[in-house]
Amino acid sequence: MLNENTHSESNDEEDGLDRVGLLVSSLIAMLCLIMWGVKASTGAYWAEIGLLISQVALISVVIWQACDPFADAAQWIGDRFQLPGSVRGATLDAVASSMPELFSGIFFVVVALAAVEGGIPEDRVAAGSEGYGSTIATCAGSAVYNMILIPAFCGLVIAFSRKSRPTIDVEDEVISRDGMWFVGCEMLLILFLFQNTMHWWMAIVFLCLYAVYIFQLYRDAGTYRKKVSAIRQYVAENGADVGVGDVMDAMAHAGWRVSRELVMTTLAEIRDDLANDGETDDDETESADIFFGLFSVSLNPLTVFLVLSLSTLVAAGACYFLVEVTLETAKLLSVPTFFVAVVLAAAASSVPDTFLAIGAARRGDDSGAVSNAFGSNIFDICVCLSIPLLVNSYLTEWQPVALLQDGRPIAGLVGLRILLVVLTVLTLAIMWHNRQLTFRKSLVLCGLYGVFLAYAVLGSLGVLF
Repeated sequence: MLNENTHSESNDEEDGLDRVGLLVSSLIAMLCLIMWGVKASTGAYWAEIGLLISQVALISVVIWQACDPFADAAQWIGDRFQLPGSVRGATLDAVASSMPELFSGIFFVVVALAAVEGGIPEDRVAAGSEGYGSTIATCAGSAVYNMILIPAFCGLVIAFSRKSRPTIDVEDEVISRDGMWFVGCEMLLILFLFQNTMHWWMAIVFLCLYAVYIFQLYRDAGTYRKKVSAIRQYVAENGADVGVGDVMDAMAHAGWRVSRELVMTTLAEIRDDLANDGETDDDETESADIFFGLFSVSLNPLTVFLVLSLSTLVAAGACYFLVEVTLETAKLLSVPTFFVAVVLAAAASSVPDTFLAIGAARRGDDSGAVSNAFGSNIFDICVCLSIPLLVNSYLTEWQPVALLQDGRPIAGLVGLRILLVVLTVLTLAIMWHNRQLTFRKSLVLCGLYGVFLAYAVLGSLGVLF
């Protein structure tokens, strides 16, 4: 999705080919082959670590390229149903970019249970609990990445690439709706985590909560369409040269509360339509780029279904290998899988979120970029934790998942609970201030993620609880 959106802004990518992405991915593949060769010939410890890290990077590229056409197809669906950017970002884009977390969580559980020899119930329950602990780490780490680094990357990119408006402007609705929903889901998750056991019914609660969230977004989408229709009717009656302030005053008089960004976007669309003699330009959403834009598929109901299905299968396969590499890395470093998953697996699975959000920001859809991050986190908590929990419960005859090892909480879980609360409050406070993300604020967010990385490193060394 990023290549399709950005090549229209760059003369170097008029053919849709993402040369930079292809070059970087080729270098990663070459590095992976070199590390494999060195490891095979010398057996050096550093080469084995380098091979595992390069494999994670290569897997993240596969996940990115699988989710890219999925996101294009999802955007095609969003355009057909006239969904606002914030709603599309919190639903379709969030689902497209959160597939890796969902599949990784399922595979952590399945692989852990498959490794148990024999049918001793206690051993299966313990293995399932360990696997689900890695699922929690992946989703929580991804949530921190999405919440902090994705807005930060968007802010840094826009600060250099959009000189006319070098800030990410966040609508009140994104924070008051998506931000508060995320905080509510996160508080419920922390409450469940403090019980030290996770039961199957907790997954049902999260899934029902997500259904309520979707219903609110559906209602907001209907309200959005009515607002756009009212603006278009006013412009049709008064001419396309009306000012933004005049439109906002007229909408307020008619009982509609509209944002300045919505009025500006709608006016720009109307003027573009008039300039093109009423013909709309939907090129950006009528095809899906595949494999760095080397191939392109025209989108229609049939091809959209095929793209969504094949992208899902490829992403699932990549996530299986991501789980295997994560487990192997934890074994090689002699550290708990929890700490490897909370950074390595979480970052690799969040690559699609990053490119989706940056692409939205470069198109001028600042609210969609930020709401995608919040929507992905809500999906991670409500769906990506719930489905693996139900899978684990089914495979262990509906036994609860113990979040204890030797009578103590899983290593790193206590600190993760505290960090989630602190980092969420700080990030929302930064975004709420002037409803903007500036270059300096983006650097502060990067610093907050540095704190999270320090927690992971120290925790893996046994320094933290």
